Amino acid sequence: MNSFKPARFCRARRTIALLFALVGFLPGGLATGPAKTFQNPILPGFYPDPSICRVGDDYYLVNSSFEFFPGVPIFHSRDLVHWRQIGYCLTRKSQLNLDHARASGGIYAPTLRYHNGMFYMITTLVDKGGNFFVTATNPAGSWSEPVWVDSSGMDPSLLFDDGGKVYYTRHEGQGDGYIAQAEIDIKTGKLTEPVKKIWGGAGGVWVEGPHLYKINGKYYLMVSEGGTSYDHRVTVARSDSPWGPFESDPNNPILTHRFLPNHPIQVTGHADLVDTPDGWWLVCLGVRPQGGRFHHIGRETFLAPVAFNKEGWPVVNENKPIELTMPAPKLPQDTWPKLPAKDDFKSKTLALQWNYLRNPVESEYSLTERPGFLRLYGSEANMSSQDSPAFVGRRQMDFDCAASTRVEFKPNNENEEAGLVVRGNDRHHYDIAVTLKDGKRQVLFRKVFKGKLVEPVKYTEIQDGPVVLTVKAAPLSYEFFCQSKDGKPVSLGTAPTKDLSVEAIGFDYGMCFTGVYFGMYATGNGEKCTGPADFNWFEYRPAEK
Repeated sequence: MNSFKPARFCRARRTIALLFALVGFLPGGLATGPAKTFQNPILPGFYPDPSICRVGDDYYLVNSSFEFFPGVPIFHSRDLVHWRQIGYCLTRKSQLNLDHARASGGIYAPTLRYHNGMFYMITTLVDKGGNFFVTATNPAGSWSEPVWVDSSGMDPSLLFDDGGKVYYTRHEGQGDGYIAQAEIDIKTGKLTEPVKKIWGGAGGVWVEGPHLYKINGKYYLMVSEGGTSYDHRVTVARSDSPWGPFESDPNNPILTHRFLPNHPIQVTGHADLVDTPDGWWLVCLGVRPQGGRFHHIGRETFLAPVAFNKEGWPVVNENKPIELTMPAPKLPQDTWPKLPAKDDFKSKTLALQWNYLRNPVESEYSLTERPGFLRLYGSEANMSSQDSPAFVGRRQMDFDCAASTRVEFKPNNENEEAGLVVRGNDRHHYDIAVTLKDGKRQVLFRKVFKGKLVEPVKYTEIQDGPVVLTVKAAPLSYEFFCQSKDGKPVSLGTAPTKDLSVEAIGFDYGMCFTGVYFGMYATGNGEKCTGPADFNWFEYRPAEK
């Protein structure tokens, strides 16, 4: 593991930036003058429950990952606006066991903190062991094996206080719930005392997502209330002691859009504060509903300024709503090169945007058996299984976009299929795939809602050899295509985006906390496929604005 020295790195970076500025050229990733505005969300698509920390001129951010693997993506920025993914905190099954985890189970609400040269990420593995943390000297990884804390409560957070004390704060209880806390031995994960209630919130249900801060000698406790839906809100309290009694901010909630039903951003909550040379800012989650109150690409990460008023209470964005376009932080712009639209699978490892569904079965994946292809071996598990099908997917991050892949697959039995999936969860997905039907090679088009077919599966006969499969997304609908014999796209049909929304999925099969994924998959639907599916490339392209 490489030693990480942010201060030295930042000094070297400023020197390089100055040299490039003198010759009038700045490559991607180097700083320029502050921008006037920025666009929310700063991380579009399924990036909920953001937590942020600062190390010198560098900022790091993590998000919940639920049933997807690797777990807890970690991002890096120097201006709070432009972010690039640098890795994952949980990359090994020994850190993250997702075997048969329910949809929207797995990893909830991580908190990221930095202290004395060490990064700490603490989180909850729901249904699989409870609260734990991992550590790293380099946030890009690798991270340590888990240090387990306890199995009660969720949404854990850490505060490193003066004198070496470390406070462990989390949600406790059901329904309304409350915030509980104990001092923790950060080397062992052992609590030095039983957790005890420190605040019951400002009156909303589901008092959760706590973060304790020490600011100007006082302890501020920021939480979310109202549940992570349209009543979501952020509240704050303060005390002279980390144990309270905590005084509620008379202006609570300090952030909510619940009284703004027509605003393009809804469900604002689950926030985390960071101090910068341009004052305080917070990151929070929110959604952008489409076609009414239906959001399908997930809870996203938003950014807003925070100022402390004369009474010492935090005020978010001058008590105004968070907008899609906002005044930018007065920090040097630091942009990163965009990811290429097409992944040609020439690397021996998958790029960081890709995820598996639960822990992958390694024998079902290869990037080396046929160089330049992602090879999938379909297993008994399919896209409706609470299992680990042969699947590699990435988030839908734009309402208007297209995803395509070129697949070579020769099915020998009618149970075998390989293709492209648009996934909401195990019981809600749209599939187009190469299969065998009536002895002929065909492309199927299937719509699954609440675990059942919406309509009979449609089949389109195709030629031998490679075939390109495409989904075009608009805010309210998807349209699916396959390549015809003359190379032109043939429409297979359409499907509504709202059927993959959290609101449509609702409490069917638990609760949906994730967002839509576009993915490649292969399955034998109860049996192993007799041959591999080879994906030559995958392209994700946002519509031109």
